[in-house]
Amino acid sequence: MERHFDEELEQLKSKLLKMASLVEVIIAKSIKSLEERNPKLTEKVWDEEDAINMLEIDIDEQCHKLLALRQPMAIDLRFITSAMKINNDLERMGDLAVNIVDRTKIILQYPQLKPLNNIPQMAVLAQEMVRESLNALVNRDSKIAREICKKDNKVDDINDELFRELLTYMMQNPKNIEAAIDLILVARNIERIADHATNIAEDVIYLVEGKTIKHHFEERNLKQE
Repeated sequence: MERHFDEELEQLKSKLLKMASLVEVIIAKSIKSLEERNPKLTEKVWDEEDAINMLEIDIDEQCHKLLALRQPMAIDLRFITSAMKINNDLERMGDLAVNIVDRTKIILQYPQLKPLNNIPQMAVLAQEMVRESLNALVNRDSKIAREICKKDNKVDDINDELFRELLTYMMQNPKNIEAAIDLILVARNIERIADHATNIAEDVIYLVEGKTIKHHFEERNLKQE
């Protein structure tokens, strides 16, 4: 019985890894469609998003089944409850990639406003965070998870820099406003993807250490001690 339960947990872990891989692909395709200004690439994102949605339902059902039938305790219970939250974060990332594609379709109607250095840079960091957060889960490595939380600050810094730059374009010429706002919204979606990857990293820390660091909870506890 114990061995079968372990196999079920490994199967759940594999599904999460597969879902994360699809999320990485969909983020890459959404940004590539913007970089290459290729509307045909946007169409391929929908297929990947459908696969992510189906996996989300499958993983959610498996988690509930394991909780109901196996009544796990200690770290196994934390893993399953963390898997449920991670599943939700990954599905939201897929939605955000679709948002990028939808916004890209509008952006391609305008002449290119500026080189897209900042946005691909943010996207690469966000993809790394997704990949590393799931690696941290598989290896139960809270040290890697904590490094991911620091990377989120880098994404935020690039986003802030891009916002200031685009604000300058809008001030220089009102005709740039619509295109600049759309680019700001693309960057905002990437920043949200990074936030969800950070959520996963925080769940890994809870899984491994039993500590909650969301909302600076850990820092507040240390100050009170």
